[in-house]
Amino acid sequence: MKNLILIPVALLLLSLQSCIVSSTPKMGFFDNPHYDYGGAKFTSVNVPMFFAKPIVKKALRQDGESEELINLIKKVSDVKMMTVENGNKEMLGDFAKYLTSNNFEEWMTVKKADETINFQAKQSGDVIKKLLITVHSGNELVFVDVTGKFTPDDISRIINYSEKNDVKKMTFK
Repeated sequence: MKNLILIPVALLLLSLQSCIVSSTPKMGFFDNPHYDYGGAKFTSVNVPMFFAKPIVKKALRQDGESEELINLIKKVSDVKMMTVENGNKEMLGDFAKYLTSNNFEEWMTVKKADETINFQAKQSGDVIKKLLITVHSGNELVFVDVTGKFTPDDISRIINYSEKNDVKKMTFK
């Protein structure tokens, strides 16, 4: 009987481990131990989607967002977020080269005052499997890596939503 209880508890604890905030980079290019980041400070977050989806959907409904946007959340299978303090343009340039060599396509760049927002996508046929959103403001960087199965129309809706809302308020609170 104890074993029947221990197995679900152990699985729950293992899934909660991924909720822990880390001070080490946890995204593609940035987990290279041989790259000199020049004093950059990283904060990485990876929240399991079975925790995040209900919370995000509820928050969007409370904010009065359309069901169309809320339905896009269903297509998301994983979200990783990383912030970088003391980032620099050289790091961004090397990151852009990394994206190009890993078959990411630039979808859109939005410039607002002192910040730049880039949307890059990696697709297979008509299905977009990864969306990478980069926000660069001075020496602060935010990276959001979204994995799922999206269409180009879905990405357009996400971009239109971000343009309609103040992205800086959403990311640099």
